[in-house]
Amino acid sequence: MRALLVYPLFPKTFWSYEKILELINRKVLLPPLGLVTVAAILPQDWEFKLVDRNIRAVTDEEWAWADIVIISAMIVQKDDILVQIQEAKRWGKPVAVGGPYPTSMPQEMRAAGVDYLILDEGEITLPMFVEALDRGETSGEFTSNGEKPPVTETPIPRYDLLERSAYDSMSIQFSRGCPFQCEFCDIIVLYGRKPRTKTPGQLIAELQYLYDLGWRGGVFMVDDNFIGNKRNVKLLLNELKVWQKEHGYPFRFDTEASLDLAEDDEMIDLMLECNFAAVFMGIETPDADSLQLTKKFQNTRSPLLESIDKVTNAGLRVIAGFIIGFDGEKPGAGQRIVEFAEITGIPTTTFAMLQALPHTALWHRLEKEGRLRAKDGNINQTTLMNFVPTRPVEDIALEYVDAFRQLYEEEQYLDRVYRYFLKLGAPRVKPEPKWPEWVVVKALLLVFWRQGFKRKTRWKFWHHLVMMLIKNPAVVEQYVTVCAHNEHFLEYRDIVKQEIEAQLEEFFEMGGDRQKVAA
Repeated sequence: MRALLVYPLFPKTFWSYEKILELINRKVLLPPLGLVTVAAILPQDWEFKLVDRNIRAVTDEEWAWADIVIISAMIVQKDDILVQIQEAKRWGKPVAVGGPYPTSMPQEMRAAGVDYLILDEGEITLPMFVEALDRGETSGEFTSNGEKPPVTETPIPRYDLLERSAYDSMSIQFSRGCPFQCEFCDIIVLYGRKPRTKTPGQLIAELQYLYDLGWRGGVFMVDDNFIGNKRNVKLLLNELKVWQKEHGYPFRFDTEASLDLAEDDEMIDLMLECNFAAVFMGIETPDADSLQLTKKFQNTRSPLLESIDKVTNAGLRVIAGFIIGFDGEKPGAGQRIVEFAEITGIPTTTFAMLQALPHTALWHRLEKEGRLRAKDGNINQTTLMNFVPTRPVEDIALEYVDAFRQLYEEEQYLDRVYRYFLKLGAPRVKPEPKWPEWVVVKALLLVFWRQGFKRKTRWKFWHHLVMMLIKNPAVVEQYVTVCAHNEHFLEYRDIVKQEIEAQLEEFFEMGGDRQKVAA
């Protein structure tokens, strides 16, 4: 069986980083971990080709070669998955789809005419799919009926199928699920509230495979809450720090974790000893009432500012996620988020309007209240909220656009990065020294040219860089990298403004009330 694995396009998002990736001659931030895991679970006597559409288009030769086309996608990729399904059909190929989007919205995949719908987690449903093929069945739907598989037998992903030189970082997964109950989150719907983990030996075998393939540099631990199962994570980290040291720290890790990381000194220390550099945290909002209402209770146990400072001072760079549009939110929420970012100094702050994602607790509540405008959702930052909020949608949207622009205004951004990195703790480990690649040197020179000579903030750029070299030289490499990130954000904030304002106008033209408030 010749299986063509296709990963659909992402629209431009906060995380796409096109301008930054261009500097270092990369195409995409992260690879499709789901598809290379699918390839590992399917029979290994099959032949595989993988095309990430974010790198290049599928060729005619690849369409012709395939016996079957397998596509996986998240909700944000919904437009292109439909295009790829139709293209596969044009070539007369049977199509199988799976992943978060098909699992959340299977009716849309049925309407698109797919042949095989592989829902839920592949460890259970992919063997069902293979058995159906072996029986000669030309269509089918496969579901786990709520069963969550252990991940202790998940095979090593087929990283060899990737065009690895096109990616900035590799992806790896230790756990699935999250113990918390945030109303708007679909992770607990897809993967459950009981975090399931691999064994330390499994994960280290995956890292060894990446190492043997020649990968060096960034590895993103894609767990939606890396510290969800603290006991098992600590067992992993104790083994990982030994492996990293023995191999000269070939990998730098980033991940996602809940704010209660700040309460666990041992966890922070272990992560730093393993060469973790940054952690994404869902702060969501500084408004305590909104956190309570949306059941983000873990962010209310300790003062937000103290928790962020503790993690930062230890040496983990915090990337913050913010949301605007919670029920009961008071006017000025966007400005309060800007002020919070300025107080903490967090440079990288992803920011979106609240979406009711399919089958979340929020989605069910709003459906019951008759407030859903569209029964799908999208986590892209350029999407208008898909429900009727408790204050005018126009007010929320305009606050959002204004706050996004403020966060990435050139001077404000440089000052915030500078303040933050002055207090960022030094790395705990020292990777093996090596000469930088020419592409990195060229990118650095280009950043110096753009920010140090061309822009009106050039004197501020040089002042801050010199002071950083004097006051906290251990973090200068990270500092310059984060300064360079604004190459992307400056352009992206204009995209946010244009697309949100266009959607607002479309909303009003379709009869939306400019003062519509939920009862």
